[in-house]
Amino acid sequence: MKLFDWFRRDREEKRSQSYTTMLMDARADMLARGDVSELSATVQGCLSLWEQGLSIAQSNNPLLTPSMLALTARSLGLRGESVWVIDDDRLVPVDLFDITTRGSVPRAYRVTIPDVGGGTSTTVLADEVLHFRIGCNPSSPWRGTPPLRRAAVTAGILHAIEDTLSEVFANAPIGSQIVSMPETSPGDNDKLAASFRGKRGRVLLRESTNVQAAGGPAPATDWKPSDLTPNLRDSMLIDTLKEARSAILNAFGVLPALVNSQATGPLVREAQRHLAQWTLTPIAVAMAAECTAKLQDTAIDVSAPLHAFDAGGRARAMTGVIAALGMAKESGLTDEQVAAAMNFAGVPHE
Repeated sequence: MKLFDWFRRDREEKRSQSYTTMLMDARADMLARGDVSELSATVQGCLSLWEQGLSIAQSNNPLLTPSMLALTARSLGLRGESVWVIDDDRLVPVDLFDITTRGSVPRAYRVTIPDVGGGTSTTVLADEVLHFRIGCNPSSPWRGTPPLRRAAVTAGILHAIEDTLSEVFANAPIGSQIVSMPETSPGDNDKLAASFRGKRGRVLLRESTNVQAAGGPAPATDWKPSDLTPNLRDSMLIDTLKEARSAILNAFGVLPALVNSQATGPLVREAQRHLAQWTLTPIAVAMAAECTAKLQDTAIDVSAPLHAFDAGGRARAMTGVIAALGMAKESGLTDEQVAAAMNFAGVPHE
């Protein structure tokens, strides 16, 4: 028995947690909570628009690098908030965190910084942390809310429909048919079924001389095939899927017409301007305010890098302004009168 004593281990073997194990545990926890709608292509497309749109934003703060802005955009889209620890001349991303507040204002953070082999936890003051958040509720203004959680019902519908369709295409007998056959031996039926293989596009002639057990001739309907493919059109799954996708796109600030197969160039440009001006720009303004309060005077411009403006309309407006100034000069108007007229028209002029 001493030969097998080395199998008997009194102490438990301990191994360091690998990076892959951490990712699998995090994904398992997320799936257990039911937040699986982010796995759909619709949500990932919206996150890509946020991520790429903010990554090319112009900023006068050197700490706001394109990679940092991209990670922030993805975190805001999935979690509704993004936390970064200010560490000398760089920003360190935070995985998990707890907040201590006073008067609804964060005072301290207990943060976990991700590392290969396991994260490290530390406590930092609020002035040492950049906390970006969107969709805050009055009951907890220190917490952000992602678009999917704010539209949880629609996100659940989208996930249920796509999950159902995936199971249908994986398990349903799509393209299968049943052909009623006369009473013959199993061997003859197998030969007849095998003869249909590879006969695509050909005319197959089969003659039935057998009769049914009742003694009467086999009816002509015996050879009429019955399709087993599920009728998805009558179930309204496709129409409901389109409506759910459009609702999720709208929740992320993306015009549903952007993904329409019949969208034209002007519509695509207008959808891009809508995303930049009504979604990404307010987020950038809030981020700039947080950086200004804790770092330095910061400005983040999204519209200019994305060209989220009507270039043709600006050119026409510029032409009209120049023509108006020429007419004012010919009319002998003073500079004060020209400035008053320009300000009245909504064109700042000094």
